[in-house]
This record gives sequence, C-alpha cells and structure tokens, in this order.
Amino acid sequence: MEQNKTSVLVVCMGNICRSPTAEGVLRRKAEAAGMTHLLHIDSAGTHEYHVGNPPDARAQKAARGRGYDLANLRGRHVSDQDFATFDYILAMDRDNLANLRRRCPEQHQHKVKLYLAFSSRFPNLNVPDPYYGGNKGFEQVLDMVEDAADGLLAEITRSNA
Repeated sequence: MEQNKTSVLVVCMGNICRSPTAEGVLRRKAEAAGMTHLLHIDSAGTHEYHVGNPPDARAQKAARGRGYDLANLRGRHVSDQDFATFDYILAMDRDNLANLRRRCPEQHQHKVKLYLAFSSRFPNLNVPDPYYGGNKGFEQVLDMVEDAADGLLAEITRSNA
C-alpha cells in the first residue's frame, strides 16, 4: 500500500452486502471529491462464508440504482495484517466491532470504530444486515453508508490539511 495514502477497511460479517456497498460508495464519493489519489479503500468480512464471491445481487442492484458499481468486488476475510496496514478499520455493527476488537493488537485498537461514527444522520447506530430481508433493507444500507461516507471523507480531509 502506498504510504502517503489514508487507508480505510470497511467490515461486516460476510463481505457481500454492507461492507462492499460501503466500499463502492466511498470509492465513488472519493472520486467525485477528487480524493482517489489520497485513499486506499477496501472491504472484508469477519467470517469466511463468502470469500471470493461477488456482492449479493440485491446489493448490486440497489447500488447500481444510485450510480455505484460493485460488480468487480470480491469477498475476503479480515487478515491479521489488516490491523497494521489500515488507518481506519470500520465495522458495520457492534457485533463485528466486538469481533474486530478481540482480534486487534493493542497498538492498533484506536483504528477500530463503528462506520456510523462518521454519520450525521445515524450517529453510532448499527448498519442493519439486509441479507435476510427485502429490497428495502438494501436501500436503508445505502442511505446510512452514504451519510457516513460524507462524514468520513470530511474527517480525512481535515486530518490531511
């Protein structure tokens, strides 16, 4: 990873719904803000259920409806190296946050936070897992991660100023 870039890892359980959606949203918003040269963005899951799989078709459809392309993303598992590599390790919910904190070495604990800690509309809430629900859940995920993406990019801009 390039040393002059701020690196962000977005994490959910399986890495096929919430975290790839957040990755796609962050990438697109960073591009629109002219920040792609400043960022490295990735996503992963705390469980290995869907390693190598593309995002859920419903997540891709909802994202595509708002101009985000998730088609080339593939599920991966959080690695021990990620804790040293990434500047921000952002969990979609408190269960995954607890899982990450259990695994994370002490010197990197400050990097692990809730993704919605950066949200103005949904501060510190869980991003609900839409996997077992209907299409409305995927739209709700998009509403939440779009808002938090704006806050996160503003935070990164301030810290790089």
